Amino acid sequence: MSQESLFHALLGGALIGAAASLLLLGSGRIAGISGMFGNLLTGRATPVALLFLAGLLAAPWLAGALGAWSRPDFLAAPAWPKLLLAGLLVGVGTQLGSGCTSGHGVCGLANRSPRSLTATAVFMGVAALVVAFGFGGLA
Repeated sequence: MSQESLFHALLGGALIGAAASLLLLGSGRIAGISGMFGNLLTGRATPVALLFLAGLLAAPWLAGALGAWSRPDFLAAPAWPKLLLAGLLVGVGTQLGSGCTSGHGVCGLANRSPRSLTATAVFMGVAALVVAFGFGGLA
């Protein structure tokens, strides 16, 4: 891993942690993205959730405009059938696990939740298996 990649990973992790902390301290809400998105689809999204989701969507374009991405793969077109299947599987998984990587992996682990530890271990294990068996590429 290059120093630039390591810096970007550390910066990204710090920004995710800061955003989750600010959301919790500012509104008392856990940064569970699947829950926020589900509420958006059912018309129950709060203004805070809408702003948080807008920030998630705006961040890659802002990073690109600031020159944070120098690799052309940022703009690579995904294989839509695989992307749609992956999205469907993630949606089913977040319903079965009552949350996603942000809710369980970032917020739940920080709160020392045994349920979140189990959920995080399961979805990280499945992710490792998917990559190990060559199903990880979307292109």
